[in-house]
Amino acid sequence: MIRTIVGILLVITGIFDAYKYSWQARRIIKVQSAKGQSRKFTNAAIINDLVRITYSIIIKDAYLFAINALALSCMFYLFYVTYVYYPYRRRGLNGFKRPNIFLYAINSLMPNRIRKRL
Repeated sequence: MIRTIVGILLVITGIFDAYKYSWQARRIIKVQSAKGQSRKFTNAAIINDLVRITYSIIIKDAYLFAINALALSCMFYLFYVTYVYYPYRRRGLNGFKRPNIFLYAINSLMPNRIRKRL
């Protein structure tokens, strides 16, 4: 009984945790720029939830799996919105194409001193 109640509370607070990433994505869309958005923060949150989902599968906890899957979907949405509205160096020039999303993801995982500026 107590486990069920705490599990339901965990799901409710997990929904709010996941929803904050959607708020952030909507804010980026509203201002039309992801200039203040940290790609490192988003990547760390995605990796954290991938580990949590793996853990919830191993211990077979449906509550943890549900909230982490929801949070992960919102984080991927935030990652995509950041990709679309990222302030690329040459944005606005004729013939400039946005880099491939996989190159963008790899670039976002690299340290600043090594990575190529997009």
